[in-house]
Amino acid sequence: MIRLSKLTDYAVVVLTEMARIDARARQPTVFTAPALADRTAAPVPTVQKVLKLLVKGGVVVSTRGAAGGYALARTPDRITVAQIIQAVDGPIALTDCVDGAEGSCGVERLCPIRGNWDKVNRAVRVALESVTLADMAMPTLPDLAVPPPARRAAAAAG
Repeated sequence: MIRLSKLTDYAVVVLTEMARIDARARQPTVFTAPALADRTAAPVPTVQKVLKLLVKGGVVVSTRGAAGGYALARTPDRITVAQIIQAVDGPIALTDCVDGAEGSCGVERLCPIRGNWDKVNRAVRVALESVTLADMAMPTLPDLAVPPPARRAAAAAG
């Protein structure tokens, strides 16, 4: 199973909240870490850590001073999920031997499928680059045409 780190998960939660508020305000908004922590129910130290990584990765900008805080570096439609993952977790790599990484596997010179992992990694990266923060910030609506299993079972029994 491919799994993102908890920090990346928190980063997406924080960024989608920033994007939603920006969309409502129709302009970039400056946020403090405690305010974002309060709005997302994430621990303040975690939000602070995530924001620092996102600043370093160029996803968020920070300003100092009384009116300082954090803002999205670009509009949500120009920030990809791949960029968020890379800012928090580093390069997107499914195995240690993808994209020219060397020295992390004892049998890499003998491995018959090493180059084939690059194809898979590129496909995953392309998929992650095709989803933007704007996509992630859009509210999802339940499919009302298909009732949830509990409602279906109650309707069938009833």
